[in-house]
Amino acid sequence: MPQLAIAKEFLSEYAKLEKPVQKAVQAALDKFAHATHAGLHLEKLSRAEDPRIRTIRINQFYRGVVLAPEAGDLYCLLRVLPHDDAIAWAMTRLFTVNQVLGVLEMRDETQLQSMTGTLRLAAESTPARLFDHVKDTDFRTLGIDDHVLPIVRLLTQEAHLDALQHMLPSLQYDVLVALASGMSVEETWGEVSKHLVNAAKPDRVEPDDLSAAIERTPGQVALVSGPEELEKLLRPPFALWRIFLHPMQRRIAYHDPYPGSVMITGGAGTGKTVTALHRAAHLAGPYDSGAPILLTTYSRPLTAELASQLDQLVENPQDRDRIEVITTGQLASWVVNDRRGDRPVVLPQRDLIGLAGTVDPYYTGEFLVDEWEQVLLAQDITTPEAYLAAARTGRSQGLPRSERRAVWDAVEALRTRLSDLGRWSFLQVADEAARILRLEEGPAVYRHIVVDEAQDLHPAQWRLLRAAVRPAEDDLFLVADPHQRIWQHRVPMRNTGINIVGRTQRLTVSYRTTQEILTWAVRVLGIVSEEDLDGWPDSREGYESPMHGRRPIVRRFTEWSEERTAVVSQVRAWLADGVEPGAIAVAARVNATSDDVANALRSAGIESEPPGPSGGRVQVGTMHSMKGLEFQCVAVVGVQDKVVPHELAIVPLEIDRAAHLESVQRERCVLYVACTRARDRLYVSYSGAPSPFLPR
Repeated sequence: MPQLAIAKEFLSEYAKLEKPVQKAVQAALDKFAHATHAGLHLEKLSRAEDPRIRTIRINQFYRGVVLAPEAGDLYCLLRVLPHDDAIAWAMTRLFTVNQVLGVLEMRDETQLQSMTGTLRLAAESTPARLFDHVKDTDFRTLGIDDHVLPIVRLLTQEAHLDALQHMLPSLQYDVLVALASGMSVEETWGEVSKHLVNAAKPDRVEPDDLSAAIERTPGQVALVSGPEELEKLLRPPFALWRIFLHPMQRRIAYHDPYPGSVMITGGAGTGKTVTALHRAAHLAGPYDSGAPILLTTYSRPLTAELASQLDQLVENPQDRDRIEVITTGQLASWVVNDRRGDRPVVLPQRDLIGLAGTVDPYYTGEFLVDEWEQVLLAQDITTPEAYLAAARTGRSQGLPRSERRAVWDAVEALRTRLSDLGRWSFLQVADEAARILRLEEGPAVYRHIVVDEAQDLHPAQWRLLRAAVRPAEDDLFLVADPHQRIWQHRVPMRNTGINIVGRTQRLTVSYRTTQEILTWAVRVLGIVSEEDLDGWPDSREGYESPMHGRRPIVRRFTEWSEERTAVVSQVRAWLADGVEPGAIAVAARVNATSDDVANALRSAGIESEPPGPSGGRVQVGTMHSMKGLEFQCVAVVGVQDKVVPHELAIVPLEIDRAAHLESVQRERCVLYVACTRARDRLYVSYSGAPSPFLPR
């Protein structure tokens, strides 16, 4: 029986086929996979650029394209296309194994031969060449092969290099772009190595070893263990992330045991969550001894999505049962209930503020709750003496030390009121759970903890996670983007009790958002200093997307009624273009605006739903509620001055400069998060004066 490999493009195309055609594909591949001599079902093409290219009949109108070995039994399923398109594509492609990088490469050989003549004519009248400064030996060291090198030597300008993008092997093109941009050989290798499963070059590369080359190209091709696995891959949902990981993601997710806690950072769409899911699956597999694993984040909608994705990824029920997917809040509640026999009943935040407003007429409820959560609980302050000595850097309201005793007494009164009512604050439960676990001896609750969206955790939640797992190999695997910090929980890494020094890695390639949207959205963040990141290891340097599309649309209106009508028209236009309703989202800074949009859509006959697991409707909500989600098309509305940033969210400059700058940056992050939910199309609108965050 043949061994099979499947290309990413094949599965992407298969997922878009009508069901009768999908069934025909399954039937053809089933016959092929079970054949003793697979080659009997394949048809050779006369005069194809690659003599190993074959096609397989799907039905009267469709054919599959297969790369067949000259020796051995590994067959790679490349494309599934209408008959003429399949033949045309197969005739022009040539597949090779890069002799330096060891990866499987594809080039449009017919187009390259045609372009060579054109480039030779252009070069005759221009003595200078684009790469005169690069030696042949450097090219070869970076993986430029002897077939591409003569073409490279004909290039006279970057426009000619751009024309070769879809003809050259992708990694070789990336090498040339890096060198043309002025990077040194060493810097170029640093960029190219991100696309390799191992940062070091393979010791030996066999030109005909397709199996080894495929294993080194996990982002584009995957080996299939047999007909049963192939059948599973061809069943919906067609989640490509389950199979095709970018080499850097795979390198991180399937790394040998890390010596301790590790943090992975990256911008929106770089695959942080996918990497976390694969790491959890890896820890649950044969690699480990059966110890319990926690996959967690701060919100229930996100954990619901993580659990659903994990169900797709981990098919072994025993391995899946080892991974618990709950929020940090649910973990805290379970610990308190399990250890104290008292299930905490959390008072909603609005009610908590209302209750706090009744304990002392001198202080508002908002101030007391904020002081409790962001100073006392944040710094783990348990005595009035410690509070008197504590720093309050970044607080939104000044407080002389002479008043702190009165504030302490007011917070204590609030705690007493809560206790009398049998209620807790949300963060109070996390603080108590952390205290309980810190005092315990014996085995920890978990052997491994994987945390998604770590930048939005409160210090009490960090203490809880630190106490729930013992410091050891692979104790904490954290993924975060400090530029997406949308809550007030600003936590310097040095204060989390978790040591990640020397164990941080960055993901820089965004697979969600086009380069056009990404470039625009990054400008929303402004200039972020190292101080703003609180020691979190991240930067936007090298952040890029391989996908290209339309530029974001930014529209100005005189008044909100016009803007509301326009966004309804925009949603209707996307639906008319064939975009599924569940792939469209509308985000606003405040609930009143998003509710107004939802009502307007309903009046226009377009049903909507709050952000979360899709029910097949347009999703409408606040910018905060869009966190962790992604959509094909996103409209961000109401992005005007005094709303973005929201006046109530900004600490006045005269009160506290540090807190003011922090609050402004947090509002930038909120807008950035909303905009980077878009994969293909981003529409932004405002009424009156624009938000100062909008790129000019």
